[in-house]
Amino acid sequence: MAIEKPLMDAALTLARAAGAKAMVFLDEVSEETLLQNREFSEFPLVLIGPTFDVKNRRLLKLSIPRNLNLGSILNFVSAFLVEQGLLREGDSYVYVSSEVVGLRRVKKNLFASNGFFSQSQSVIQRLIEIAVELSIEGREGYPVGTLFVVGDVKNVLKHSHSMLPNPFKGHRINVLDRNSKEIIKEFAQLDGAFVISSRGRIVSAGVYLEVDPKGLDLMLPPGLGTRHIAAAGITKLTKATSISLSESGTIRVFKKGVMLLEYNPRLKY
Repeated sequence: MAIEKPLMDAALTLARAAGAKAMVFLDEVSEETLLQNREFSEFPLVLIGPTFDVKNRRLLKLSIPRNLNLGSILNFVSAFLVEQGLLREGDSYVYVSSEVVGLRRVKKNLFASNGFFSQSQSVIQRLIEIAVELSIEGREGYPVGTLFVVGDVKNVLKHSHSMLPNPFKGHRINVLDRNSKEIIKEFAQLDGAFVISSRGRIVSAGVYLEVDPKGLDLMLPPGLGTRHIAAAGITKLTKATSISLSESGTIRVFKKGVMLLEYNPRLKY
């Protein structure tokens, strides 16, 4: 749904009044309108849509899973703005959709890692979409918990061992292939983690992560289960990103031992 002019004007007024450092558009808006309007030239602009492109520093494009709630989407946006060097801790930005205008401030200890969005963003997005579906639907009526570890495969395998014969050995199944979704959902019922390359190829499944959280200085909220602790720990030991899904339906994304996202699609926020 397109963002109407009154909301655009309200967002611009709020950005000026609040001293915002950027403006983010969560729904459809004309790029031509933004680039030709001198008033919007006061701010870096970010469009949320189907593509990723940061070549134009005045108008950046970011793709985020749209089946997330608003808070989780804004967590991704905040991390992206920090990664791109547009915001720092304490800075704020204005976001606008077809229904709402709001102000968001960058939180302390926000995850930001150079190259995260550009290198494996589409793979991460795809896996989050699958995790959301598994959270809501389960598998054959039963809740499912699973873990995806993406990138730095060589080092991830050094800190893990297989719990069963690798079902993906000799196969070239990629998570970006739409036909792979049902295969992933089927093997998500196995204990252990999926190990996935930064380009999306499934290297292995049913992998046990050898992570001792002691001494890793993990920045995690209390009460997390072993799956989520392992998910966080492996990202502290390697350059990988992990996505964990608990049987209660909660999805968490970790990088460098820090939790970027926490979202339960079964709950209403």
